[in-house]
Amino acid sequence: MISPKKLAAEFIGTAILVVVAVGVATESFGFALFGGKLSINGVPLGGSLAAGIVATAFAFGLTLIALVYAIGPISGCHVNPAVTMGFITSGRMKLGEGVAYMVAQCVGAIAGAYLLFGIFSQVPNYSKSVQGLGTDGWGKYSTLHLSEGGAFLVEVVITFIFVSVVLFATHKAAIQGLAGVAIGMSLVVVHLIGIPLTGTSVNPARSLGPALVVGGHAIDQLWLFIVAPLVGAVVAAVVHLVLADRSKDELVSDAQPDAVGV
Repeated sequence: MISPKKLAAEFIGTAILVVVAVGVATESFGFALFGGKLSINGVPLGGSLAAGIVATAFAFGLTLIALVYAIGPISGCHVNPAVTMGFITSGRMKLGEGVAYMVAQCVGAIAGAYLLFGIFSQVPNYSKSVQGLGTDGWGKYSTLHLSEGGAFLVEVVITFIFVSVVLFATHKAAIQGLAGVAIGMSLVVVHLIGIPLTGTSVNPARSLGPALVVGGHAIDQLWLFIVAPLVGAVVAAVVHLVLADRSKDELVSDAQPDAVGV
């Protein structure tokens, strides 16, 4: 039987990730707090797009580090269907439990997105059609106007990098106790390169929640930010299976999800 506590941890963890990290992304780009477009009493707020990218990247990474050490011992702290896909494909998690994890993560992301929308709705002049909610995109919805094909490739590559770090950092032969830091900082790194290109998904649930709130183009382009990260995760799992020391693994029929934070 799938543990309700594990699913609750994945639900809450994913919701927190969306509220905090997507919240920072919305403040950075939707409200342009670091872009110099807003002002208080005539004084511009910030002035650097790069500052917004860095702030958002660290918001995702630091939030994940905190979650890893908080709920890692409970559920493994996947909080990302792509990570769960990596564990399923590498044989370190049962398919049924993995699917349940994905559902909990997506529901948590949707709940987090609507909670975040409720918070921003209390800000004067906020409009989801103007400030948005940290959605991902390509073409005119990409800072660098990346093409659809380019966006797909980017999401596959950066998800491959992120999920590879997760799988190797939680491998039996890895340095114990530092997995959370390695995983969180890898999320920072992929966001630093990915934000100007696609906004950075690497997490289908993180993209799903805000897209459902914003609607329109975000829904039209959502498929890419679900499919590409899952493809990247599968590739990462295959590479992990080839390169990892199999004698250090415990791949049995009743394998449980690894605790990312321990």
